[in-house]
Amino acid sequence: MTLDPEDEKILTLARSARARNGTAEGAAVRDETGRTYVATDVNLPSLRLTAVQVAVATAVSSGAQGLEAAALVSDAEEPAQEDLAAVEDLGNAILFHAGLDGSLKGRYV
Repeated sequence: MTLDPEDEKILTLARSARARNGTAEGAAVRDETGRTYVATDVNLPSLRLTAVQVAVATAVSSGAQGLEAAALVSDAEEPAQEDLAAVEDLGNAILFHAGLDGSLKGRYV
């Protein structure tokens, strides 16, 4: 599956964030204006959020009204339902899911 350069960019950003922080997941979202938000999962005793949830929350808290695309990098076979729901909350964006090596596992709408 060939991705356009902007979708490749958010996958690269998600992968880089995960590697840089040494976390299980990395995510990036692109809002309706083209701004990009990058995040990793949060795993604290009092707070657990997926990387996609953090990226979506960051976009919303920065004023995003919708998403064009989202990317998740993880070793999971598929995105969690809460990841799909968070992306869906902001419209019909595509969620690209890639493995830790960057290979695309799936595309979800």
